[in-house]
Amino acid sequence: MTKTIKFNKITKRLPKHLHKFIVKQPYENYTAQNQAVWRYVMRVNIDFLSKVADKSYIEGLKKAGISEENIPKMEGMNRILKDIGWAAVSVDGFIPPNAFMEFQAYNVLVIASDIRTLEHIEYTPAPDIIHEAAGHAPIISNPEYAEYLRRFGEIGSKAISSAKDFEMYEAIRLLSILKEDPNSSEKKIKEAQSKVEALQNNMGELSEMAQIRN
Repeated sequence: MTKTIKFNKITKRLPKHLHKFIVKQPYENYTAQNQAVWRYVMRVNIDFLSKVADKSYIEGLKKAGISEENIPKMEGMNRILKDIGWAAVSVDGFIPPNAFMEFQAYNVLVIASDIRTLEHIEYTPAPDIIHEAAGHAPIISNPEYAEYLRRFGEIGSKAISSAKDFEMYEAIRLLSILKEDPNSSEKKIKEAQSKVEALQNNMGELSEMAQIRN
């Protein structure tokens, strides 16, 4: 975590062991193509979801400080989210499930700083800012759901994980990185996929964390 990250009254409550997962959002590194990908996906999603989703989702986009025109900045989101008692932090892709849930327990959303490539514009195998900012943040404007999310995070953060859980987390993380990287070879992707499948078939007795997530 860099020293330039600013904490607000909500993120200041985070225990220090979670700080290592927080990164400074590399906003200056987003390209014109990245911004175009954001606009395209958001316009398609808003057009579709405005017809089929609960109206609270579209309203929630505004309440979370999310516009279809530009990739959101964490600082801007936090200025608005604080009014509903939440905050957001930028992270580098996947983080361990227990850490993810502990952030939730402190009313903090974790949002991947990466954005999907043009090749994966409709679906990305890796966490990205479109899915996590535009997908998760608007829903917490609903107080009942926000409290459910916080409570679920509180319970989940105390669940016991196993060595198999961590091995699976690392395998899925690697697979998602390889699939999103256009330079990855088909051989490496197949090897990573095979490892995930082998672990899925050999998890043994499910841990508390695995039972919660499943």
